Amino acid sequence: MSWLEVETKIRISKKDIPKLREKIRKIAFFKKKEIKKDRYFAYFSMKKRYPNYPIKAFRVRFNGKEYIINFKKWLKKFWDSKIVVKEEFEFKLKNPENFLALMRDLGFIEWIKKIKISEIYIHKKDKRITIELNKVLGLDYFIEVEYLARKNEMHLAKSKVSGVLKELGVKQNQINNAGYTKMLWERKKF
Repeated sequence: MSWLEVETKIRISKKDIPKLREKIRKIAFFKKKEIKKDRYFAYFSMKKRYPNYPIKAFRVRFNGKEYIINFKKWLKKFWDSKIVVKEEFEFKLKNPENFLALMRDLGFIEWIKKIKISEIYIHKKDKRITIELNKVLGLDYFIEVEYLARKNEMHLAKSKVSGVLKELGVKQNQINNAGYTKMLWERKKF
């Protein structure tokens, strides 16, 4: 089964973190701090406008116990100026080597590594809203607001994410929904 990841990302400066953390703690409970180490595998096509940027990619994350494979399909028809929607597919493997051998045989190559240090919070009024205060190595600091929804809940999810933006006092010009991998690729920080 797949989920819709309804989210927004806000670029923040390091100096604003204490004030923003205080705002987050007023509306959400701290859940945990986590270091997410990700490896991205990608498939490239020389026929594209940007031939050295992949047409498909998936992520492998090790959580200390098992490997989590994740890939997303962008649903741009549901995007607006603040919120992006992606269909998310995820499954777990104890040992990904056979799967990665298959993917390599199909033409995927290891592309980018990403490390994200996250403070994860759960919204007090709706446990399905997560707020992350993130430091992405090689990039900057970000806040992510996410709601995982079923397809019939997408409009509700967008409303909930917009509500959190209002609670945090986020302005439109602070929103940056470019993907971390795209930002790392543009900066060549992988």
